[in-house]
Amino acid sequence: MARKRSLTYADAGVDIDEAERATSRIKQYARRTFDDNLLAGIGAFGAAYDLKAAGFEHPVLVSSADGVGTKLMVAFGMDKHDTVGQDLVNHCVNDIAVQGARPLYFLDYFATGKLKAEVAAQVVKGLSKACRENGCSLIGGETAEMPGMYGEGEYDLAGFIVGAAEKKHLISPGHVREGDVLLGFPSTGLHTNGYSLARKLFIEVAGYGLDQQVKALRTTAGRELLKIHRSYLRPLRALMDQRVLHGAAHITGGGITDNTPRMLPDGLVARVRTCAWPKLRVFDHLCEIGGLVDEEAYRTFNMGLGMIVAVPRQARDRVVRLLASLKERVYEVGVVERGRRRVVYE
Repeated sequence: MARKRSLTYADAGVDIDEAERATSRIKQYARRTFDDNLLAGIGAFGAAYDLKAAGFEHPVLVSSADGVGTKLMVAFGMDKHDTVGQDLVNHCVNDIAVQGARPLYFLDYFATGKLKAEVAAQVVKGLSKACRENGCSLIGGETAEMPGMYGEGEYDLAGFIVGAAEKKHLISPGHVREGDVLLGFPSTGLHTNGYSLARKLFIEVAGYGLDQQVKALRTTAGRELLKIHRSYLRPLRALMDQRVLHGAAHITGGGITDNTPRMLPDGLVARVRTCAWPKLRVFDHLCEIGGLVDEEAYRTFNMGLGMIVAVPRQARDRVVRLLASLKERVYEVGVVERGRRRVVYE
């Protein structure tokens, strides 16, 4: 009887050598984000972070988890993987910054059917870049190779962030008051929401190829869709330091319609003037392609505002000067008033 060949993990589609090559590259990028508060990082079974050394008196941990969503499909099509990691980190940073927290550390989850070390390294390079820019450490994560789970060249990317705030400085809906002014920070593009509809409109309805120049956008469809989701940590921290930030809403999935109310207490509404800020070309073009009504557009896309904050009316001029000194553009987009509907457009 012929002796059966001994099977290996590689026969099942998992290349341990490629995983080691990927891990080696990943460690290089992760180490660039380490700070003195990190006790154990990449390579250990779990990462350890010294919260007391970070300088808080009464710290409250604030955490969030998210993914990049179908924006990844644009990255696959463009074979460009160094921006989606930045999208992910900046998105998560914004989610905790609106509660008054500063980021401490970040962990990622990268899963694919067949691991390619160079692709994984490019993704982590983006994660590392955004972590450094936001002052947090990339302390660990998971790289999973799962044959049969994903198509050729596909992967999924998710992340988990932990930040901290002094308990007395936490921001909650209870801080927003009637008469507060709403200020909007411009987005860089779609950020990381609305991509299922945006891809359908661009690729299926308009028939654009990702490398096709779109005259109305003055760039290619792919470059427009891969514009990086920006971080608003710096201006939010500046407003926090001056104690003039009553509330903040990160405009992600659900658009302005569903996210603005998340910073409001019961009985108050946001009256938003849609003519108060310049719309980016991409949103006008998407609405034109799909014949989108305002209700759908403002509940799907950020429509050019990535962050909306509520500040006291008496501090409005001081806030605008402060933001101008940081070279931050900001638009007065509305006001907080009493009412039943959570957002009123005019």
